[in-house]
Formats: sequence, C-alpha cells, structure tokens
Amino acid sequence: MIEIRYHRKVLQYLDGLIDVLIDKGYFAFYETSVQYIEDMVSYIKTNLALAQSKPAPPYFEKYGNNLLYITYRKSRRTTWYIFFQKYDNLYFIRHITNNHVAGQHFASML
Repeated sequence: MIEIRYHRKVLQYLDGLIDVLIDKGYFAFYETSVQYIEDMVSYIKTNLALAQSKPAPPYFEKYGNNLLYITYRKSRRTTWYIFFQKYDNLYFIRHITNNHVAGQHFASML
C-alpha cells in the first residue's frame, strides 16, 4: 500500500489556489473552485503510483533532490505538474505548478 504526503507549502498553495481561481475569474463560485482542487487531489491519490513519471527538469531542483513528476491535464489549456520524491511506498509531494506558470521549463525537454 502506498502513502502520499504533501509538503506543508504544497498544502498552503492548494488552499490559496481556491481563492486565486475565483479572484482571476476562472470560477464564479467557491464550491466549484474547491471541487477543482479536490479533483486534482483525487487524481494524485489514484494515479501517482500508476502514472508514468519522469525526472524533473533541473530548474525544479530547488524543491528537492531526485524529483520526479507526473502530469494532470485538466483541460486543453491547462496541464498541472506534480513533483514528488519516492521512498519505497512513500510519495512525498514537493511542488505543484502548471504550464501557465512553468511551461517554459519543460520546452527544452521536448
């Protein structure tokens, strides 16, 4: 059985993202924004151990050593990157970002 833990800064980011999504007009209702985050967390729980992970680009080393990442494509325009370290059956989520913020750091890997 796997265990998934989140760095406290990731938890703070996800909590703050609820308000950002509303403030920037992506969602009109708090409940919809919360559901968006819950869907991402559910995806992580279901797919982290199963999805094809890749080594993180060097830029993301500031979040930890030997990071891997998986992607979560929520829409045609938005892909989320979930960065983690794996220790046996423990997955430690170190950072989450999306293509709008960090897409340029993946361009050199294509």
